[in-house]
Amino acid sequence: MIYNCYFVDFNFETMLKNNFKYTIFIFLFIIFSCAKRGSITGGLKDTIAPVLKISFPENFKTNFTGNQIKLVFDENIKLKDLNKQLIVSPPMKTEPTVLLTTVSKTITIKIKDTLQPNTTYSFNFGQSIADNNEGNPYSQFKYVFSTGNFIDSLSLNGTIKSAYDKEVESFVSVMLYEVNENFTDSIVYKETPRYITNTLDSLKSFRLENLKAGKYLLVALKDLNNNNKYNPKTDKIGFYRDFVTIPTDATPELSLFKEEIPFKAFKPVQASGNRLFLGYEGVVNANATKPQITLKDNDVMLLSLATKVLQKDSLQIWYKPIKADSLNLAVAKEKYSNNFTFKIKNQKKDTLDISAMQSNELKFTDRFTLESTTPLIAIDNSKINVVNNAKIKVPFTTEYDEFNQRIFFDFQKEPSENYNFSLLPGALNDYYGKSNDTLKYKVSTKNTSDYGNLTVVLQNIKQFPVIIELTDSKGDVVATEYTEESTTINFNLIDPALYTLRAIYDSNKNKLWDPGNYLEKRQPEEVIYFSKELDVRANWDVNQTFDLSLPYIPEIKKKAVKKK
Repeated sequence: MIYNCYFVDFNFETMLKNNFKYTIFIFLFIIFSCAKRGSITGGLKDTIAPVLKISFPENFKTNFTGNQIKLVFDENIKLKDLNKQLIVSPPMKTEPTVLLTTVSKTITIKIKDTLQPNTTYSFNFGQSIADNNEGNPYSQFKYVFSTGNFIDSLSLNGTIKSAYDKEVESFVSVMLYEVNENFTDSIVYKETPRYITNTLDSLKSFRLENLKAGKYLLVALKDLNNNNKYNPKTDKIGFYRDFVTIPTDATPELSLFKEEIPFKAFKPVQASGNRLFLGYEGVVNANATKPQITLKDNDVMLLSLATKVLQKDSLQIWYKPIKADSLNLAVAKEKYSNNFTFKIKNQKKDTLDISAMQSNELKFTDRFTLESTTPLIAIDNSKINVVNNAKIKVPFTTEYDEFNQRIFFDFQKEPSENYNFSLLPGALNDYYGKSNDTLKYKVSTKNTSDYGNLTVVLQNIKQFPVIIELTDSKGDVVATEYTEESTTINFNLIDPALYTLRAIYDSNKNKLWDPGNYLEKRQPEEVIYFSKELDVRANWDVNQTFDLSLPYIPEIKKKAVKKK
C-alpha cells in the first residue's frame, strides 16, 4: 500500500492576506489527500504464450547430422509433464535427454540414438512448454528435421473411441508400422512403430504428420508401460481393418478394447481346512467354458467342487477334509493344462452361513437373493415359507447358482407389500452335510408410483440379436434386455434417475459383449450409444426412439407422459 500526496502550486502569502478561510481549506485538502490509501497493481495479466525465437539448427532443417538441438524462446519457460506430453516420431530406442535450467529461455535436446537415414523426425511437445510466470502453454509446438534432402509432408487424420465404454481414455498412442518385406503381424509386440502420435489428455482425434508415402498398419494403444509395444495383459488396442496407403483421404476410426488373454492358472493356495484358492488370468464365468479341475491325493481322485470368488480372478476349490501332507491339482481349459503339487496344513474348516443380499427394499426388477459361505447341494422348498403382510402364503420357486453360491427366489411381487421369509432347519444342505438353523428375513416393496417406466423403440437395426443395456451414472448395468426380433424394449419399474442407453450387436449370439482379437483380425462387437442421457422420473412413462443408424445425432425426440 502507498500514500498518494497531491501538491498545489500557489502563493501562500498572498492567499493569507486575501482570505484566511481559503488557507484553512487548502491545508485540509493536503492532509486528506496525503491520507488517501491506494494499491500497487502489476498491470494486466500475461495471457500470451512463449514463442520460439531461434533454434540451432533451424526448425525444419534438412540433412541433419548433429546430436544436439537448442530451442531459444522469447521469455523464461518451464516444462510440465514432459514425460507424458513429448512425442518423438519415429520413436528412438534410447530416449533423448531434454534439459532446461531452473530459470531459462533455452531448451537443450541431446540425441543419444543413431538416426535413420532419409527420415523425417518430429518432436511434438504437446502442452509441456509454458511461460514461467503464468503457465501459458505453447500448444502443440513441434521441432522437425530430416536426415535426408527433404521434409516428409504427408499426414493422416482419424478418430479414437472406446469399443464398449461411452468415453475413451486419455493419452492413447496412435502408431503406424511400415508394411515391407520384414513386416509380420507380431511386429506390434516386438518393435516400435515407424510413426507415432498421442491424443494427450483431451483429444478424441489424432493427426499423424510428416509421413512418407507407403503402406502401413494403423494401431492405437493405451500403452500403460509407455514402451510403444503391445502387452495384451495390461494394454488396450484398436486396429484398422485394412492396411492404410499414404497418401489417403480416409479418416479411420479406431475402437479401443481390452483383449481377452488365454487362460492360465497359478499355484493353489490353501484357504482353509477344506478349501483352496486358485488364481488365474483370462476369462472364467458362468457363460464361458469353465476349467476342468481334478484333485488327487497321490493316485486317489478326490471329490471337489469349483466356485467363483466374487469380483476376483480366483476360484474356490472345495474338497472334503482329508489327512494328507500334500495334494495334486490338475487344471485344464481349452489349450491350457497344468499340474500343481502343494503341501496342506491342518486348518480351521469353513462352516455354513447364509446372508441376504437385500436387507430392506426389494425392487420389482430384482429377485430376493441369499448367499451361502459354502456350496449347497440341496434346497428343500417344503421347509421354506414366504408370507405377505396379511399372513397369506405366497407361491414361489427357487433357483440355485452353484458357481456364485446364490439362491434366487421368484414370486409375484405386489406394490407396497411386506414379505417375510422363514427357512426351517434342514431347508438348505451344503457340500459337507451341514444344514441351516432357523432363518428369517423381511423385505418390502414400494408403490409402483415410486418408479418410472421406459419404453425404447429401436429403428434401423442392421441385424439381430441385439442386447439393450441401461446403465447408471457410474456406468454399471442396471437392466438388460435381449431381443432376437422385437423392436420394442420395456424397462418397467426402474428407479428414478438419469440413464445411459446402449445397443450391442451380438454377432456370435452368446448374450455377451465380446472384445476383438488382434492376431485373429477380429474387431470387437459393435456398441452404439444413444446420444443423450434419459431422465426417468417417478410415476412417469418415458417413450424413446433409438435410431441405431444415427447413434450420435443429438436431435432425437423424447416423449414423457405422466401417468393418470
